[in-house]
Amino acid sequence: MSRRCELTGVGPMVGHNVSHSNIKTKRRFLPSLASTALFSESLNQNFRLKVSKAALRTLDARGGLDVFLLKASDDVLSPRALKLKRQVKARSTAVAAASAEAAPAA
Repeated sequence: MSRRCELTGVGPMVGHNVSHSNIKTKRRFLPSLASTALFSESLNQNFRLKVSKAALRTLDARGGLDVFLLKASDDVLSPRALKLKRQVKARSTAVAAASAEAAPAA
């Protein structure tokens, strides 16, 4: 398993450890990942994703998994998250079409 966020695509970065005598040695900065269960309101189901802590804060700020996925670009998302985005988009268009048909009848 790669150490990469499934929603934002954040992965390991490279930098230096700098000693007191200014000697630089290579190191890796790993993202703070958590395997969490995220709830999709449109699909009414939990999904386990490996997500960075920064992405979890962004999810809370934007209003949930569905809103985040619909706004996210496809090149950043993992294949699992992209599949989930397609399901959410299909469900939201189906619900919108059903509500549009029910509105004129009322």
